Parts: sequence; structure tokens; C-alpha cells
Amino acid sequence: MMKETNITPGLWLRSLLFFILYNLMGIVHSLLSLAFAPFQTRLQRHHFVNHWTRATMWLLRHLNGIEIEVEGREHLPQDEPVVIMANHQSEWETFYLQLLVSPQATVLKRELLWVPFFGWALALLEPIAIDRGKPVNALKTVLRVGTQRLDQGVSVVIYPEGTRQPPGQVGRFNAGGARLACQAGRRVLPVAHNAGDCWPARSLLRRPGRIRLVIGAPMDCVGGVDALTTQVEHWIRETATALMAETSRAESER
Repeated sequence: MMKETNITPGLWLRSLLFFILYNLMGIVHSLLSLAFAPFQTRLQRHHFVNHWTRATMWLLRHLNGIEIEVEGREHLPQDEPVVIMANHQSEWETFYLQLLVSPQATVLKRELLWVPFFGWALALLEPIAIDRGKPVNALKTVLRVGTQRLDQGVSVVIYPEGTRQPPGQVGRFNAGGARLACQAGRRVLPVAHNAGDCWPARSLLRRPGRIRLVIGAPMDCVGGVDALTTQVEHWIRETATALMAETSRAESER
């Protein structure tokens, strides 16, 4: 993680500029997405909505000095939908994963769909919206709608920690993603990253640096839900810890 002493007025200014441009683009593009949606197929709709994501990544690189490195692209599914399970640190991964696997349906809290402009465009991607206040019903929704999406050829993204964690930390996993994969007869694609180092949750700051995202080999449901959950959590925790160590080492060498 970047040290607080490296936060300069220029860094705050570029972060503020990113926030303004990012939101202005989001408002305009959300309205365009809604206007074109009735004339598009599901795949075309996903591709069009994600033009905002591509523009956001361009801004991060050229305005905020954030580079992106992806390892393990060979593990991305070609002809099969999968259950993608990733650690959750930032808003960044919720955008970028859509560029790696499309179409996809993300499990998210239903309140996000009520956000003006952003939520309207997000609804076009047919996410799996759940009520976190009713965990039993939420799991039933994930299993029912998630299986439908997978049967339609749409991959499902789940953040098993449930909420964003500070950089370098991995929270406790729930078994919803593994349960869905086992029930639907699909594989889990594990993903780990260090996005929180550059795009901290609940912060205006965008720190220059390198976001690394690692894609693991798909995992089958062989030993049941608990065994799959443990296997995925171990891989993500181990990989995220390694990324944290690399970030700390790079900072100490500056």
C-alpha cells in the first residue's frame, strides 16, 4: 500500500477529476444504454453498457497512473458458463470482471438498482439482486436465478466475502457460490486481485500503481459444497496474500 506521506495535492486533484468525469460519463452512457436496449440482444447490450467500463479503465491509466496486469487468461472459459468467485476490495473488480467474462450476472444487493442512472444501466445486465436483510431468501434467489442464468449460458459472479475488505485482507467466505456451482453442475473460476491498493473502497482517492488480477484454474465440485468452498477460499486467500507481499516489497524499494 502507498504510504500516506505520498498523498500530494496533485494526487487529490487527479482523483477528484476522475470522480467528476467518471460520473458524468456514467450518467450520459446510462441514458444511451437505456435508449438502445430495446433494439439489442443480450450480448450486444452487455457490450454496449461496458463501453463505460472501458472508458473508466482508460481514465485510470492516463489520468491516475493506474496500470492493470492480468495473469491466467488461459483459464478463462471459452464455451461454458462458470461461477466466478473473487475477493472484494473495491468497485474496480465489479467493472473489470465484466470485460473478462461476458455476458455475466453479478450477485448484488438490490439497493444498487435504485441508484439513479448507474442502477438503471446496471439493471440492463440482468444481475441477481438479493435482499441482504433476509439471508435465507437471498440464498434461495441466488440458487434459483443463478441456475437459470447458467443454463442460459451466462456466467455468475459472486463475492463470497459479502462486503468489501481493506487491502491485503480476505474476509470470511460464505458457501453460496460453491453451493450454486454444485447444484448447477458448473465449475468455479477463482479470481484474486489487489485493486484496493489503487482504488480504495469508500474513498475518493485513486492511487497510482499496478492492479494485478490473477485467474486460477477452474475448480470442479468433487468433494461437495464444503470442500469446494475451502478449496476456493484457500486459493484466493493465498494468492491475495502473495499480491499484498509484492505490493509491500515494491513500496519498500521506492
